[in-house]
Amino acid sequence: MSRKDSENQKRSMSMLFRGRAIFKPMNTGKIDEHVSCVREWVANIFFYTKNGVTIMIDAGYNYGRLREKMGWLDIDPASIRHILVTHQDTDHVGALETDSGQLFRNATVYIGEIENRYLTGERRRKVFHGLYRLPMVKTENPRVTLRDGQILQIGDIRIECILVPGHTWGHMVYLIDDRYLFTGDTIWFGADGGYSFISTLAEDNRLAVRSLEKLEENIRARKKPISVITGHTGWSDDLDFVFRHRTEICRPFTRRYTDPEAPYDGYAEEEDTEEKARTVLLARKKETR
Repeated sequence: MSRKDSENQKRSMSMLFRGRAIFKPMNTGKIDEHVSCVREWVANIFFYTKNGVTIMIDAGYNYGRLREKMGWLDIDPASIRHILVTHQDTDHVGALETDSGQLFRNATVYIGEIENRYLTGERRRKVFHGLYRLPMVKTENPRVTLRDGQILQIGDIRIECILVPGHTWGHMVYLIDDRYLFTGDTIWFGADGGYSFISTLAEDNRLAVRSLEKLEENIRARKKPISVITGHTGWSDDLDFVFRHRTEICRPFTRRYTDPEAPYDGYAEEEDTEEKARTVLLARKKETR
């Protein structure tokens, strides 16, 4: 999706979801010594650092302030050589677009083999119950396609790839170092726990629910502390909270699914500042209802 298309989406989505209390992105900052994030309007992109190597998880919108906000975290875009993509929606791959700032022109992109079919044009991304086709994403970065269950090793960083189709046909989540699960648009955190992600943006909501059930089984079977990090609604290491409503779907135009702590307009970024990014750790999401 081009820079122009990203700006158009920002305007239309802001109007559509303003006052719905659905999106609650974290501001730019750090979760801990390994994980940091940048806020781009309603979305978060993430960076994982270990022993001098930083990898990126998702590439956000085609967003003009990305270099500036990465600077708040003391991360040089030129240092990024590896980018894990959960799915190809424009708020997760925009910085890889051919008409973007090309901050990561030398980075290798890792994406699920099924999800890659959107980028090749074999599939077209549809939202709003199949009624609207999104513009095609165009990127020239070298790509590595991934399989369900595949293990990657980048430096000292271990990455496990887990397929969770539903939001898109090839959506992938990444368990890093058996401790951090980056879930993209698989889980939506409301005031009282996690749900399957927003109904109007899924290719197949029933499939998304089944995938989330399988993901819970997978994660709980490990019997170890795992931080679950979402693309739009924060993070939590309380698995009971994370999977509390995993068989339900967030329906964004129903008051039942609103979060009173969410901003009126998630596209307004006045609260995202360099001072906070450098001084305040990002708190985990917890029940507020």
